[in-house]
Amino acid sequence: MQERILDIMGEKLRLVEDGAGPPLLFLHGAGGSNWSPMLKRLAESFHVFAPEHPGFGRSRLPDWMLTMSDLAYFYLDVMKALDLREFHLVGHSIGGWLASEIAIRNTSRLASLTLMAPAGCAVDEVPFGDIFLWGPEEAARNQFYNQDMAEARIRALPSQDQDIALQNKAAAARLAWTPRLHNPQLPTWLHRIDVRTLLIWGAQDKIVPAACRRVFLAEIPGAELCLLEESGHSLHSERAAECADRISQFTVGAPA
Repeated sequence: MQERILDIMGEKLRLVEDGAGPPLLFLHGAGGSNWSPMLKRLAESFHVFAPEHPGFGRSRLPDWMLTMSDLAYFYLDVMKALDLREFHLVGHSIGGWLASEIAIRNTSRLASLTLMAPAGCAVDEVPFGDIFLWGPEEAARNQFYNQDMAEARIRALPSQDQDIALQNKAAAARLAWTPRLHNPQLPTWLHRIDVRTLLIWGAQDKIVPAACRRVFLAEIPGAELCLLEESGHSLHSERAAECADRISQFTVGAPA
């Protein structure tokens, strides 16, 4: 793995990358950037770029960055700075929402789009889990279907850098507090996504309910679904191998 810092519009963007092959850009969720088991597996087949969004980790959240729309335009500049072409865009949770916001604006550099339990579109009958109200232990339990993994996450909490955890939560709140975890206008523009799109969702997701998939499937032309039973929201950890393999198959045009 290599780590470098990019200067984008005067902002410092931390980027971790590894692997060789077709380029793949991964956009993380509200918990911040980490080199997950899924990314490690993907790096066996792809050149994986995993940036840390502004405001997460120890980076500054610019005063002008108020919405996911602002972050989407920022990442269009990141893609240009990295000279990414015909690359695979993958986003998880609010990173999936971000990937959607990018794709409704410009898909000219994309080869495919994968949305993993994306926030961004709400359904009335099943509310989002409120990540901003949960304490650390409750949040950990609600991340996973496999509660052994949740307990392991809870045991690791004392060693977690609390300053970074709080900054991640503050940055996510700035971008996704009101309305909670979605953009009411996003469904209107999903039809603009004109690249092959895969949705991966955990059937037992307690944060972004799997019922939300209906909006994406209805509005994105030709979108495919991979619904994983006995899986929660933390797909990149809980179902790392299956997710990485399904993304790999999808990018070469294999059927679901």
